[in-house]
Amino acid sequence: MGKVVLVTGVARQLGGRFVRRIQRDPQVDRVIAVDAVPPEHHLGGADFIQADIRQPTIARVLAETNADTVVHMDVTGIALGSGSGSRATVKETNVIGTMQLLGACQKSPTVKRLVVKSSTNVYGSAPRDPAVFTETTPPKSLPSGGFAKDAVEVEGYVRGFARRRPDVAVCVLRFANILGPTADSPLAQYFGLPVLPTVFGYDPRLQFVHEDDVIEVLRIASHDPARGTLNSGTFNIAGDGVLLLSQCSRRLGRPTVPLLLPAVTWAGSLVRTLGITDFSPEQIRLLTHGRVVATNQMRETLGYRPKFTTAETFTDFARVRGPGLLPPEALAGAVDRIAALPFVPFPGSAGTPVTTAVTPTTAT
Repeated sequence: MGKVVLVTGVARQLGGRFVRRIQRDPQVDRVIAVDAVPPEHHLGGADFIQADIRQPTIARVLAETNADTVVHMDVTGIALGSGSGSRATVKETNVIGTMQLLGACQKSPTVKRLVVKSSTNVYGSAPRDPAVFTETTPPKSLPSGGFAKDAVEVEGYVRGFARRRPDVAVCVLRFANILGPTADSPLAQYFGLPVLPTVFGYDPRLQFVHEDDVIEVLRIASHDPARGTLNSGTFNIAGDGVLLLSQCSRRLGRPTVPLLLPAVTWAGSLVRTLGITDFSPEQIRLLTHGRVVATNQMRETLGYRPKFTTAETFTDFARVRGPGLLPPEALAGAVDRIAALPFVPFPGSAGTPVTTAVTPTTAT
């Protein structure tokens, strides 16, 4: 008999795509799609069961379906069908829902593999962070709130489950910021703003992973390992390379408004109150200090090489989102001309001015 795969969070576009993809694998005999609300998209030949993972009923679903593989995708930073989302609902689904699901998996004698969709948000964003995080690098300061704190708690519960059920292969996938044609995340909403507020004096390095690569990595982690690989453990998942926030704004054709950090914090509170986007404190820290992770283990141990680089992922995202207020070429040319202007000190300024070298780049 083939595998029986249970997938949570299928009402979201990413969950629906994974359900449609995994059931095409010849090793899979049946796919059980679970969510608290019916999805608006089709799920192919999967069996949909409407169940809230925050409730004990998920244990009955596992027992009745005899699932041997559980793919937990219902860990997210934004509420379904909401611009800013209900933070309380999101936290309950992330943390309480994960606890209930893991409790059900612990009692199930048939579960042999658990795959959890996590995030590189667990590393946080701080001024003294290392240039590159590996899977074993501890954060300089643990996230104090928001989705990042949820992800830290979720991974803690998963590690506890792995100790209690050593017979279950557990794979935690820490995805960088997910972008693509159907991306729905706080960062995707931020890039959708007509003008991008930025923190004055900072140009953070950002990493992205394409939706297509997310689906493929989840599929690989859901199966028994191929020869020479190990589909268990914790893995950073991101596209090759990085982009600066300034390069992202140029490619989108959206102007930036540099603000002092207190003003950015106030602007974030305002857009959250208005329901425009979830411009949370953790996102402000990301847009201040950035975050880059190493992906050696993804290639060497998990055996996967992303099809999209960080730059290609953002290009595909920008193509679907359409042009901004300014043509990207014109915006890039204006920025380059400003950068080429000679430095002129303010009247009355003392001492030797400190200048920053600007390296010309063809990437716009």
